[in-house]
Amino acid sequence: MKLLILISAIRLIPHIVLLNTHKSKKIIKYEIKRWLQIKNRAKNIQFGFLELMTFFPEFRNLFYKRIGGYSRLISWMCPKMNTLFITTEDIGPGLFIQHGFATIIAANSIGKDCWINQQVTIGFSNTTDSPTIGDNVTILAGAKIIGGIKIGNNSKAGANSVVVKDVPENCVVVGVPAYIIRRNGIKVKEKL
Repeated sequence: MKLLILISAIRLIPHIVLLNTHKSKKIIKYEIKRWLQIKNRAKNIQFGFLELMTFFPEFRNLFYKRIGGYSRLISWMCPKMNTLFITTEDIGPGLFIQHGFATIIAANSIGKDCWINQQVTIGFSNTTDSPTIGDNVTILAGAKIIGGIKIGNNSKAGANSVVVKDVPENCVVVGVPAYIIRRNGIKVKEKL
């Protein structure tokens, strides 16, 4: 595996330059550390970056989002995941995307250290409103977060839930339509 990463490093030379010189380098390096910790991978930032870019296309999409227009020049060398769409401009550091297959992320903003799984839709209910996602929010597989709503800090949207109303902080929501099953660590059953 290390040999493959070192061979991959050749195509990633422009990526390495941008990692170390782009205005978003602190955020990108924070994300590298978080991804490596979650994936239980190498701790060295530079080698870890090569590993993430080589084996995790979800990370590539996020990296290319962070570097903006430069991505058009270099993304052909290490292609993005073509079923993961990130249109959100205001993304806090530490976003982790697990299995980004068939995922659309079109939020108003996303806070720090969020986690998004596969087949998630975060998006508009009309031409102007989109969700605001707080810090440390987890959105599990297949969840739909739609409209001008707010998902509070430290909350979780369960698998296949449909969330169209504000979610308070420190809550777990599930179902269609979503309802609260846990608030501040205590089991409940409340409407949103």
